[in-house]
Amino acid sequence: MITEEQVIESLKTVIDPEVGFDVYSMGLIYKIDIDDKKVDVEMTLSTRGCPLHELIKQWVKDAVEKVPGVEEANINIVWEPAWNASMASDEVKKAMGG
Repeated sequence: MITEEQVIESLKTVIDPEVGFDVYSMGLIYKIDIDDKKVDVEMTLSTRGCPLHELIKQWVKDAVEKVPGVEEANINIVWEPAWNASMASDEVKKAMGG
């Protein structure tokens, strides 16, 4: 059985190159739904005009698909609510000077 913890650990390997932190710790992952062998992830990006939009989305998909048992991963990029630094983990906030 796939667990949310497994998915989260794999997502923590995906680093947003613009800021140097992983997408999960930054608070960019809004929702993880697991349905048997399929995982749906709802996420955002730190900026709407992110030039690496498609690349980061693919990295997240690849990371989720590395979790044992996952046969399909769907990544949905959303812009609401808009991301801001307060959504990041305390560790990231501290590193960003917050």
